[in-house]
Amino acid sequence: MNDKLAQRLSGIVGAENVVTDEPMSKHTTFRVGGPADMFVTPCSADQLQAVLAACRDSGERVYILGCGSNVLVADEGLRGVVVRIGPKLADVQVSEDGAIMAEAGAMNSKIARAAQAAGLAGYEFAAGIPGSVGGAAIMNAGAYGGELRDVATGVTCIDEAGNLVELTAEQADWSYRHSMMGDAGYIVVSVSLQLHPDDPDAIQERMDDLTRRRNEKQPLDLPSAGSTFKRPEGHFAGKLIQDAGMQGHTVGGAQVSTKHAGFVVNIGGATAADVLQVIRDVQAAVLADAGVRLEPEVRMWGFDSI
Repeated sequence: MNDKLAQRLSGIVGAENVVTDEPMSKHTTFRVGGPADMFVTPCSADQLQAVLAACRDSGERVYILGCGSNVLVADEGLRGVVVRIGPKLADVQVSEDGAIMAEAGAMNSKIARAAQAAGLAGYEFAAGIPGSVGGAAIMNAGAYGGELRDVATGVTCIDEAGNLVELTAEQADWSYRHSMMGDAGYIVVSVSLQLHPDDPDAIQERMDDLTRRRNEKQPLDLPSAGSTFKRPEGHFAGKLIQDAGMQGHTVGGAQVSTKHAGFVVNIGGATAADVLQVIRDVQAAVLADAGVRLEPEVRMWGFDSI
């Protein structure tokens, strides 16, 4: 561990917000992952910039973590600094004209509830996406026919040099599970949305309907990272996995969900190695059966090779 860096980071965010050897299983929805050398939680955009500058000066590798809903961390853990953009950077401001400014750590569900309470429609699709809006912006998260790019008007980011930059929706270059920010290594600080007025009861009814559909079709009772694979063009990942005979395939405590084949779940005591092996097995089976290479949607951290 870099003691000098730990001291500097403590001076920026407070010693209580700098933790060493922090188990990442506590911070990922898979509930797996070894310890991070340092785990830092900034409380403001200014602190975030200062933390990143300190890490750059030290040469330590930085991992940016939201709520950990799209990450698989190796059992050996992470060498470097995990910077958590979470509840302490999660302000949501709603304007009368339908504009919403949400800090990157705000959960999608929180934004959807705030919009519904204000009688603003358009973010219902994201109410059940188990992640923060910062991650949603990086990945152009979507569900049930909606995507972030449908309602986002811009993002505020920190670029690789540490500068605060404003990007328009056009500059963000959103496409399926892609953004310019992800390509360039930019860190999202906040996202601007534009929604439209609607009856709050009608909005709530649509959110409730999507919640029912998720509960019926997805294995929400087990730890996972949501949909494990990106949708291949012209196909559905779950159908390909079913057709390849891999639904229910189990390695250790990791399993292709018996409820939804697009999900790899932790059925109890899974390791990251178990999860990764299931992913590899599914990829091999689908490639052999359908000639389609499934690409993981989940980000892999700390593995020597994937």
